[in-house]
Amino acid sequence: MIDLSEEPLEENLDICAAYLERMDQVGILLEMELGITGGEEDGVDNTDTPLEDLYSKPEEIHAVYERLTPISTSYTVAAAFGNVHGVYSPGNVRLEPDILDRAQTYISDQLGAEAPVDRKPVSFVFHGGSGSDVADIRRAIGYGTVKMNIDTDTQWSYWEGIKKFEAEYHDYLQTQIGNPDGAERPNKKYYDPRESMRAAEVNTIARLQRSFEDLNCVGICGLGEKEPAANVFGPRRGGLNV
Repeated sequence: MIDLSEEPLEENLDICAAYLERMDQVGILLEMELGITGGEEDGVDNTDTPLEDLYSKPEEIHAVYERLTPISTSYTVAAAFGNVHGVYSPGNVRLEPDILDRAQTYISDQLGAEAPVDRKPVSFVFHGGSGSDVADIRRAIGYGTVKMNIDTDTQWSYWEGIKKFEAEYHDYLQTQIGNPDGAERPNKKYYDPRESMRAAEVNTIARLQRSFEDLNCVGICGLGEKEPAANVFGPRRGGLNV
């Protein structure tokens, strides 16, 4: 992913085109960003970005299509439709997935008879998907979105797993020796970091499963239901039940 969304459009396209030419030779897909994702992430603060910069225009997306498609179709566009990094209270973020639909229609109209049958010439990426309403997610998918980022939600799910673990075993995590089961009982298996990390991972698995369902990605590979992993640090190996 190359994020040059804060640069002038022509500079963004020039650099992305140069990278795509090289990446396509080794079978690597390019994800480019168009428009600005609001909020704050990794020290980049876009909370005061002008509202109009949070919404890409069909003409801009068409410019990306015209510039990159002659090089390769192995690219995706993270267009802005009100996306925001992080999670905010309901009503503070206004997603407009219809922007993606209007862009697909605009580009298809420009292509005329050469437009794809489904009239979705561009593959989109949904940045800032954490906390989004399922209805908005499904609309974005219907308009050609093939990937959604949920970094904030997975960060929270990992932390929440640790938080729940601490709440459940709090009295076993205060000292190395001594707990409600006895003053001389050791607490090693409770403060073993593998236990709290496993609790975090189990909680994150549940969050990811919800995302798979929201994104219509359950059972589409024809692999059938998978058996739960047996080679984990759980009760059968002396671990805690998390």
